[in-house]
Amino acid sequence: MADATSSDKAQGPEGITQIGHRDYVGGLWDEIGELQFSFLKQQGLRPEQVLLDIACGSLRLGVKVIPYLQPGHYLGMDKEQQLLDAGAHQELGETLLASQRPKLLCSADFAFEQFATPVDAAIAQSLFTHLPPPLIGHCLEKLRPWLKPDGRFFATFFEVEQERDNPSDPHDHGYFAYTREQIEAFGADQGYQMDYIGDWGHPRDQVMVVYRHPDC
Repeated sequence: MADATSSDKAQGPEGITQIGHRDYVGGLWDEIGELQFSFLKQQGLRPEQVLLDIACGSLRLGVKVIPYLQPGHYLGMDKEQQLLDAGAHQELGETLLASQRPKLLCSADFAFEQFATPVDAAIAQSLFTHLPPPLIGHCLEKLRPWLKPDGRFFATFFEVEQERDNPSDPHDHGYFAYTREQIEAFGADQGYQMDYIGDWGHPRDQVMVVYRHPDC
């Protein structure tokens, strides 16, 4: 769980400069990057499939999965260009950037249409943990046309038993938690079926769900 002062931390370029691109996305760089990569492979991600990494930050997952996927099959979106640049040039490196050709897009509005690429799988690791319900709904709405008929969208969240009074505005260092029923309803409102995966080994106890098109 985020500490009580997390929402007082600087956001955006100022915050990234203050604490660095690895800590800005939550630290535990190798641990959570490898956790996501292993999870996706266990869920059947194959090199020929297209993966969308929503709120990809500075490529904590990207550095693990980009070499595994076929060139051009990694789509990474984040609202902070500074994080994307650090991930591409400091973490991934110019050789892999040139050979694997990941597509990186800076967008604060989930502009998946700018990729113009249907995806087999999408993941939002520690995104819903920073968003109020309207923005979670907006993310799901914007993704739906680009998720292939048999595609899957994996998302993590902090689970609570009772609905809590979350902040009304998003915050990169804030703490937002939801009941399982709320997370299911967010998907249902946008035409998804949700399956609860639960514990997937996250060191801060974020749980996992998967959204699909109905009957897939």
